[in-house]
Amino acid sequence: MNNLNGRQLRILEILKPKQPIGPKEILEKLNQKVSIVTISRDLSELVDLKYLYRNGNGPATQYFLLEKALFFRPIDYKKYFEIETDKRDIVENFNMEIFTQLSKLSIFTPKEQTQLETLDLKFRKNYSQLSPTIIKKEIERVTIELSWKSSVIEGNTYSLLETERLIKEGTETKGKKKEEAIMLLNHKKALDFVFENKKLFKMINRSKIEQLHKIITQDLGITNNLRKTLVGITGTKFKPLDNQFQIIEAIDKFCDLINNTQNIFTKSLFSIILLSYIQPFEDGNKRTSRILGNAILIADNSFPLPLRSVDENLYKEATLLFYEQNNLNLFKQMFLDQCNFSVENYFRI
Repeated sequence: MNNLNGRQLRILEILKPKQPIGPKEILEKLNQKVSIVTISRDLSELVDLKYLYRNGNGPATQYFLLEKALFFRPIDYKKYFEIETDKRDIVENFNMEIFTQLSKLSIFTPKEQTQLETLDLKFRKNYSQLSPTIIKKEIERVTIELSWKSSVIEGNTYSLLETERLIKEGTETKGKKKEEAIMLLNHKKALDFVFENKKLFKMINRSKIEQLHKIITQDLGITNNLRKTLVGITGTKFKPLDNQFQIIEAIDKFCDLINNTQNIFTKSLFSIILLSYIQPFEDGNKRTSRILGNAILIADNSFPLPLRSVDENLYKEATLLFYEQNNLNLFKQMFLDQCNFSVENYFRI
């Protein structure tokens, strides 16, 4: 995408999934003083780069977004979220084809994949030189920091130091809600379960997802079964699936995608964003997805993702951008940043 010119980037913003458009209409929407010949040349380059598909000839020619552009076209997220929720032009309904679409794509560029492999090798080398005592301490630190950040994303008001005191000493902070302490301690229980049962998450299924969800939502008054009705998501017009039969179908497709994906980092990223997208439970979906994404990395003896340095507002916006546009750009960049942060800050010699 970095080699595209400004018009081409704007063209990719104009096109919508499953909504073909002709060159003249694109020119009108661009509102720029350029010729139709220039636009046609831009469109031809985008076709060659596999961002667009051309159908027809002459005046009847129309262009469609291909999956590569759908998931990775550039969106200025700051401007995007300046638009009021009800005025944003979004994909309102759940995209059941998304699992097949993603299975055809290379999520990380060759450069990004090299970066991830380098980080993985560095982590494994560091880990192999640590004593059991240091490893235990680092696992405790990861548990505290992921429990804290994952809870903060959900609105929990405990600080990192208060979370450490709660997890290490069992000391609740005065003036905080009981539910906040339970949320944090449930994260610890879930991560303890993951570290103690690493091989369990080499492959995933619906039962394992439900098991993680049950741990993460224990004693919070949240139903453990897959939801049977529609749930709303604050701040978006996106509508998740509204019945249990479709949710089961989506979960099964999700598990097939994860289990048939070879790249461990792609599997982790898919787990975090797609389980959240499905929203299979009445609550606790994103918490469960973050634990699952970590479980998949840990099962492969790779580095965990405590997400300590992630900005919670950016996390929410990246997630909403995927819900509303099926766009992975922002979430992928955030994921890559956290991979780098993890290896530079945990299990180091």
